Order: sequence, then C-alpha cells, then structure tokens
Amino acid sequence: MTADRPGLLVHNASEVATLAGGLRRAAAQADIGLLMAESGGLADAPAVAAYQGRIVAVGRLPDVEARLTGLGVADGAIERIDARRGTVTPGLIDPHTHLLFGGTRHAEVELRQRGHTYLEILAAGGGILQTVRMTRDASDEALLDHGRRWLAEMLSHGVTTAEVKSGYGLDMDSELRLLALYGRLAQEGPVELVPTFLGAHAIAPEYRDRPDAARQYIDSVISEQLPAVAEQGIARSCDVFCERGVFSADDSRRLLNRAAELGLATRLHADEIAPSGGAELAAEVGALSADHLGAISDQGIAALAAAAERGRPVVATLLPMTSFYLEEPGYAPARRMIEAGIPVALGTDFNPGTSPAPNTQLAMSFAIHRLRLSAAEALAALTINAAAALGMAGSHGSLEPGKHADLVVWQPDSHALLPYWLGANLVQTVVKRGRVVFQLPSI
Repeated sequence: MTADRPGLLVHNASEVATLAGGLRRAAAQADIGLLMAESGGLADAPAVAAYQGRIVAVGRLPDVEARLTGLGVADGAIERIDARRGTVTPGLIDPHTHLLFGGTRHAEVELRQRGHTYLEILAAGGGILQTVRMTRDASDEALLDHGRRWLAEMLSHGVTTAEVKSGYGLDMDSELRLLALYGRLAQEGPVELVPTFLGAHAIAPEYRDRPDAARQYIDSVISEQLPAVAEQGIARSCDVFCERGVFSADDSRRLLNRAAELGLATRLHADEIAPSGGAELAAEVGALSADHLGAISDQGIAALAAAAERGRPVVATLLPMTSFYLEEPGYAPARRMIEAGIPVALGTDFNPGTSPAPNTQLAMSFAIHRLRLSAAEALAALTINAAAALGMAGSHGSLEPGKHADLVVWQPDSHALLPYWLGANLVQTVVKRGRVVFQLPSI
C-alpha cells in the first residue's frame, strides 16, 4: 500500500489459509480455514483485499472485487499482487524472543558437549549472567543496530509481529533501557513489537552471594523494578523464569500477582528443564501463556486443560529449537497437550545462549519432526494461537474483515510444503497493515 494506493488486492493464489474463527485447540488446532483454487482459472482462485491497513474481503476473486466496488474503492486505488499460485497466510507471529542482547555465547556449546548442563553453567556465572554483563556494557546504538539486523531477518522469513523480552539487564536502569530501546525499534517498524518485562530472568549478579538470594532479588523486582516499568508504559506484560535453581512457584506467584495489580498481563517461562509447578501457576493466575514446557508434569497438563475448559485458556507456547540446541533428552509433549484441549503456539526463543535461531519457518519444521504436529497445526500455532498468546487474537493472526492486513505470500502452492523444505526461505511477499514491506528480489 502506497500513499496514493490505500487498497491492496492479492490474487491468483493456490491456497489462502484464513485461520478465521479465533483460538484453535484440540482437533480444531488443525483447522486453518483453507480456501483453495478449484478449476485453475483466475476467477476461481482465492483472493484477499485490504483497505486502509485492514482486511476487507477474503474469497473468490469476483466476490472480493465486488466488495471493493461496494466500498467505493476505485481500481486505481488498489495495488495488485499476483500470488503466482502460491500460498497466502496471515503474517507469522513469533510470541517468544529475547531480541536485544550484547555479545554471543558460542563457547557454551563446547561446555555442554563436555557434559556441563545449562543450570550448571548459569550457577557458575555463565549463561544468562554472561549475557547480562555484555548487554550492560553495550551502547544503545550497538543494541539498536543488533535489533534492526535480526528484525530484518525475521521479516524476510514472514514475521510481521514479534514479542520481545527484556531480561538481560537485571537491574532497574538496565531493564528500563532495554524496554526504551524496544520502544524506539517499535516506532521504526515495520515489524510490530510486543515488549515484555523479564526482570526475573535470573538472580542478578549483585544478589547471588546473599542469603536467600532468589527471594531477595524477587523482592527488589517487585518493589523497585515493577513500579518503574509500569510507569514507563512500554512493557505490555511481565514474565518470570519459574524453574528449579532459578525462581520458585511461590516467588513467581508474588511477582505475577503484583504485575497484574499494576496492569501488566502475565506469562511464564515454565517447566523448561524440570517440573517446577510453572504450568499450574500459569493456570492459577490466568497467564496469557506458559512457555517452554519441555518438562511439564501430568498435573501441569491437567491444570492447563482445565483452564481451557473453563474458558480461560493459557496458551502453551512451545520452543522446540531450544530443546534441540540444548540437546535435551525430550521435547514438550505437544500431542498430549493438543489431545487434552490445550491451545498450542510456537516460537523461536531467539536468544544468544539457547536458541540463536531467528527463523520461524525452521521452528515450524521442528514442530513437525520433533513435536509431531501436522503442517496445519504448526501454521495455526504461529498465527492465530501465537496472537492469542500475546493477547492480540482480536486484531491479529487471521485473515478476516476488520483485522490488521498482515499477510505472507509464499512460493509453494500448499501450506503443507512450508515446513517441508528444511531451513529454506520460502517467502515471496510480506505485507504489514496493507503495505508491502518485503519482496523477494527478482531472479
């Protein structure tokens, strides 16, 4: 969409996956609202129209064009995009990233190969704490340049919206700085950012030698960091690493309850390495999402299933590339969750230590080959369910009239081929709020 062309028409698609109808769970996780070409003619092919940044019509081309005419949209006000018999989906949403950080942690790969665990490296002052040191030392411009570089990578792979966490500052000034930088990147666009405060990502180095360090640090986050974050007004939610050796369910509960009182939505890093009660806590406090869940207990699955049945679903945001990178023995039990009626989303967990992987298409492939999702279930997990994990399902994640015109035109003629080509970038065109923001260069 250009200044003189406020309308957009994507036509000649082989498939359009609308994801219309809201959050997907249980058998409906595989329902992607698919419209398919039937006869091979242009008139029969599905199309999508947008005007002033919003979807206005989805359906067969003649019906979509009639809707534009009915709205009084002149043909000259429409930018036409030929999908070239590709697949059209909503823009991908990455609901779990740690975008801004200083340095890398490539040396940890060899440490893990020698048998050191993630929590052992953290306890020795490495892991998150190493990134905290490098992030505190990095300049604003270095962090902004880093963020722009990886947001461009995400955009080129079909991401139009991404959740972005703080958590590599672990003191008030550093956490506020990271959130302020997210605010600047959000203004630049075109990827829409959803900032999350993660001051409880680890015990800050200044507290680690104190008695009852975890509780003392959580107290400081509650009394000092949270009020300042709420006043700053950039973060939309509060996260906590609820895990053995990090923060207990009791300390996490205190933090999340206070965050909710201050108007922040809640989410958790839960049960990543060992059962920690994180999933149960997410259900108890009504969190938007419980993320990781590689070691979720039977009780945790039951709690999330019960929450979904009560009409207060907590989205299980699964991060299979993290399990792969850490060489963990198992992956989140995605099939059990879906069968229990728990809505499942997918994310990259992009970060320097446990998932230096910004590619959502690869996350989709891992979901197929490690979590045993179908291609349709994985697509729902990266669109409408990811939107729900961010509290945005009313405006994002599907191609329905009135919603933001965020979409991707893919080269393959079927959604089933998106996770098939491992690591390949299959994007043809990316549209954000009705505007083309990425186009595959002509060969």
